Amino acid sequence: MADSADFVIVGGGIGGLVLARRLVLGGASVIVLEASGSLGGTVARQRVGGIEVDAGAESFATRGGTVAALAKSLQLGDDIVEPNPAGAWLQTAAGSAFRLPANSLLGIPGSPLAQDVVAIIGGRAGTRAFFDTLIPSFYGAKATTLGELVRKRMGRPVLDQLVRPISRGVHSADADELLLDQVAPGLRQAIVREGSLARAVLALRETTARAGSAVAGIRGGVFRLVDALQSDLSRFGVDVRLDSAGHDLRLDRVSVRGTAITGRVVAAAPGLLRDTDDRGTRVTLATLVVDQPLLDAAPRGTGVLVAEGAPGVRARALTHSTAKWAWLAEAAGGRHILRLSYDDAGDDLADVARADAAALLGVPIPAAAVEDFARAEWYRPNRYTPTPDDVPLVGESIAGTGLASVVARSEALAGTLLGDADG
Repeated sequence: MADSADFVIVGGGIGGLVLARRLVLGGASVIVLEASGSLGGTVARQRVGGIEVDAGAESFATRGGTVAALAKSLQLGDDIVEPNPAGAWLQTAAGSAFRLPANSLLGIPGSPLAQDVVAIIGGRAGTRAFFDTLIPSFYGAKATTLGELVRKRMGRPVLDQLVRPISRGVHSADADELLLDQVAPGLRQAIVREGSLARAVLALRETTARAGSAVAGIRGGVFRLVDALQSDLSRFGVDVRLDSAGHDLRLDRVSVRGTAITGRVVAAAPGLLRDTDDRGTRVTLATLVVDQPLLDAAPRGTGVLVAEGAPGVRARALTHSTAKWAWLAEAAGGRHILRLSYDDAGDDLADVARADAAALLGVPIPAAAVEDFARAEWYRPNRYTPTPDDVPLVGESIAGTGLASVVARSEALAGTLLGDADG
């Protein structure tokens, strides 16, 4: 193996793999260093109940078409699928369950006084949120996070009771930690154009409706993207080195087990860049395979998002995967696959997840009904911090959560780097 290349990418998650593929297609030589024994990062697979399922991301935002374009270039275009449009529910802090408001975006209501909104937050909070349509569009324009924007324009009840459960369940982060322009690109501009946050939500939802579902998946599992990327990198001659942790990163070199590897360095593993043991926020996923015919009716649609403080439930979200994805329901053969995510989970996770699933779905799930259980863990990196020697960075800590953001950042950076090399 050569100890130099045009580019050296430290980290083999989706961000690093997409970047490597684009660079090698642009004619560059590339080395990818991955500290673990496998590629993909939080896009991973696990086998449960005899079925291979996603152990991390199981869908992607369709905005911009970036992930779909990647899938098509990897010959997976025909396997892009839309979820069941039934939608999810919300378990409130008071313990009641409601369908998520129909005209909403990230929990932000497009019609604050709509019945399905007022049922959750109450009439007084709905009236406060309605004031958003009466105040100048520039109010809150300097907000940097999703939470700050919603709090200023619609009030704390909307933030706490609608937006925060979705932020925790979908992005594994509090709304005050989510950068507005990353998690909701175009929303700030839509507020100025439409005159209010509520009208901006309605306008963006209309655009999404014309384009199709806001999220999509891959038949057989999103992890197939990693398999296809790995196959392409091998075919194009990218030097991929597993179990190779990079240290002492600089713009033109990185050290692996005391050996310097030279080339233009890009960091795709931000945890390696800090002089701290803080790896970010731990996310634990419990997956249950359940034989319970009462779940055939999908009593909570495609899943449940849980408000902080909801009584008797430790999970922050539940996805009824076989209700959400038709291909998975077919593979499960009448059984039900449930995914529950946790911030803090102990050794009794299987029992906790079963109890939480029963409480959230309103259906008894006895121990005998659980055919299989799997546990997976990963870390959401903290927000971006400057890299040593200004090494370029890809991945969640700079792009934000979600495949759409990560892939778009890697594609854009690849174009910049290749342009610099040509210059």
